[in-house]
This record gives sequence, structure tokens and C-alpha cells, in this order.
Amino acid sequence: MLSLAVVVLPAVVAYLVGTAAQAAPADGAADAVQVRSAVEIAAGLWLLGHGVPLTADDVTVSLAPLGIAVLALFTVYASAKRFAVTTLRCWAAGTLAYAAGTTGVALLAGSAPGWSLALAAVGGLVLGGLGTGLGLLARPGAPGPGTLGERAEAFALRRTGRDLVPATLRLGLRAGTLATALLVGASALLVVAWAVAGRATSSDIITALEPGWTGGIVFAVAQLALLPNLVLWAASWLAGAGFAVGEGTSFTPFGTISGPLPAIPILGALPGEDWANAVSAWAPVLVVACGVAAGLFAWRRLEPELVRWPDVAWVLAGVLLTPGVLMLAGQWVAAGAGGPGRLSEVGANPLASAGLIAGEVVAGAVAVLVGAKVDASGVLERVRDRAEDARHTVGVGGLFGAADGGEPDGAADGAGPGGRAAGPGGGGGDAEGAASDRTPGADEAPGLAALDEGGSGSAAPDVAAGADEAHAD
Repeated sequence: MLSLAVVVLPAVVAYLVGTAAQAAPADGAADAVQVRSAVEIAAGLWLLGHGVPLTADDVTVSLAPLGIAVLALFTVYASAKRFAVTTLRCWAAGTLAYAAGTTGVALLAGSAPGWSLALAAVGGLVLGGLGTGLGLLARPGAPGPGTLGERAEAFALRRTGRDLVPATLRLGLRAGTLATALLVGASALLVVAWAVAGRATSSDIITALEPGWTGGIVFAVAQLALLPNLVLWAASWLAGAGFAVGEGTSFTPFGTISGPLPAIPILGALPGEDWANAVSAWAPVLVVACGVAAGLFAWRRLEPELVRWPDVAWVLAGVLLTPGVLMLAGQWVAAGAGGPGRLSEVGANPLASAGLIAGEVVAGAVAVLVGAKVDASGVLERVRDRAEDARHTVGVGGLFGAADGGEPDGAADGAGPGGRAAGPGGGGGDAEGAASDRTPGADEAPGLAALDEGGSGSAAPDVAAGADEAHAD
């Protein structure tokens, strides 16, 4: 519950500092009530990071600040890595304990009525299980991802008698994870560029609010809590799907439609109209480049002589599946209602964003894997050989065509026995041998037919010799 303390303590400190700055003496009972309200609101924000909607004054906020989720995941991971034992029973106990903690906080805070309590339990199971599992795998002597994959494969083989997750599919999943990580890194760099470009707007918002040092701490926590959301929205922006911050707004690399936004400094980092231009229209190429990197990663771990087309299909299936599932889940939890009215629509469309990202990534991987497989199977070599043969054939035809046009000129010039009809590129030797075997001045077309006749004419002396011998007998 260290993450809960990180969220609650700044809220309590901000309230106490604000109360101390008031000139009028404070009522102890009223202070206790207001401190409790501050704690409940902070706890509600912490639960909101776990996917539990925050309800206050008939206004429901479902936009999960993923920074809180990341913080909670890290604290569970660090605790499990430091204190837990690498057993399945320990993992189950840690997961259930964290889920019980989130459910208890939801009951005490009162900001998650009714069915929201079930979401608190589900969010606790997901974050607790994932954080505890990662912490156990990070301990010394714990099995690595490869060993776990082999164990899962052996377990499935024993239970079903078939290989449910082929090795090539696992390789594709790894390659898809690499592509997703590269895309998230590129999105983070893009957010930094947006923040630098919009620093003047963010500074104006902070100056107008005059939060003081305690309010500045609260604002800093709020900015960090929403930063992962903005990174995921930037990934959707790169893919071309874009995102919205309020009804009727649209932020894409092809155009920007903005509107009135709440006075939150981080929203000053949203891309303006100048970010939609002829260069930004090529942003999806960067997502395709991530797929190219995934394809190269996978092909370098395959044996070109042993790879079959079904193996390539399994790898591509993994490359398609990983970014599609991860981005679908990420965009779904990063979107929601940020407040009443037009702020009821904030974030990217999960299906459109995940579909575009997965399609663009797998397109880059297809270009690499299919091209490498075709080259390894010798298809390109055979095509090149046929093209080379065709060029040679065209060259020989052009040679004889040149001879066809050259010999009549030689005949008109009085070419006699031993005359040579040479065209561009040579070839006059064959024409000379053919001309020596026929009557001078004969009006015959040279070329392929001339060579054929020259071949038949070369047998004429033998026939004549045979006739002379018969006459002598």
C-alpha cells in the first residue's frame, strides 16, 4: 500500500498547509471532517488508477490515471522481489492480499458504491498478480521467460497431446513485444517534443492558477499520473487513429480540431494545429518501421534453410497478436470520462487504434520475413536467372537484326567471296563463313535463315564428293 500513501499524503499536506494559512481559527471537529474528506478523495483517486470509477456529486470520472497504476505495480513488484519466496503459493497469496486491500480501501473511502466494489477487487487481482509475478521472476534463481515457455509447452503437450503454442509463435510474440516497446519509446519521445513545444501554454496555466508550493506538489502528482495516458494517446496519433480530449475534438497527424480544455498544465502539451502538416502525415511509417525491426529480430533467430511458409505464418501471427492485444488493453484503460459534459469523451478509440497499430506493425514484418523467405528459397535467384537469360536472348536477336541490316549494303557495294557483313557488336565471322559457301552476288536475306542455309550448305561438298566417286566407279 505504499502507492496509496504516495497519493494520500500530498492531499493531506496540501489541506493542512491551506488551513494553517487561514487567518481565522479553525474548528477541530470541522478540521477532522475536512481531513477525512481529503483522505477519501485521495483514496478515490488511487482507486481510479485501479480502474474503479470515482463518483462525487452525481459526477462520474472513469478516466484512469495510469501513472497511479504504474506506481502501484512498481511497489508490488519491489515488495515481492525483496521479501517473497519463489513459489506458486506465495504468488497466489500476494495477489489475493492485494485484491483484499483494494476492496477494503474502496469500502472505507465510500467513493465506489455498489458494483464498483467488484471493480476494485478485479483491479487488485490484475495489478497484484502482475506485480507479484514480475517480482518473483526477478528474484535470483527464478526461471526465466524461456524456461517458463518451455514448461508451459510441456504442460500443454501432456494435457492435450499437441503443441498448442509452437516455438515460431512464441518467437513472433517476442518480436511483437519488441515492436510494441519501440512504439511506446517513440511515443514517449513525441510527448517530450509536445511538452517542449507547449511549455509556454503550460506555464501560463500554472501562473494563472497560483497553486503555491503545496498546490505545486499536487499538480506535479497529477501530471505524472496522466503522463502514461498521454504516451498511449501519442501512439494512437502516430498510427493515424488519433485521440480526443472532449466531445467534438480530434488530434491526428492529418488534422487537429481543438476546443475548450480544463485548466490542467499537462494539457498544454497537446499537439496544436501546426503539428498536422505534410511531414506528420508520414507518421504511420514510423509504426511500420517498428514492424520492420520486429521482422529482422525474428528472422535472425530462424534457420533460413529450414524455415517453411507455415513457420513464417506463425511468426507473423505472433507479431500481429502482441501489439494488437497490448494496445487494445492500454487504449481501453487510458480512455474514459474526464468529467461532466463534453469531457465525457477523452482518449483514443481502442478498436481503431489497436487495429491500425497491429496492421502497420505486421505490414513491416511481412515485408522483411516474406522477402527473406523468398530470397532464401531461391525464387529471387531463379527470377534473376530468367531475366538474365532474357537479356541475353534480346541481345542475340539484336545482333542478328543488325547483321540483317548490314549485309545488303555490303552486297550493294560489290561484296564478293570472302566479303564480311559485320554489324555492331561483331558476329561477322559467321556471316563470312556463310558467304564463302554460296554463289557471289546471290540476293539472299542474311540472319537466322542465312545461318541455317550456311549449315546445310556446308554439307554440299560432301554430297558432291560422293557423286564424283560414284561417277568414277
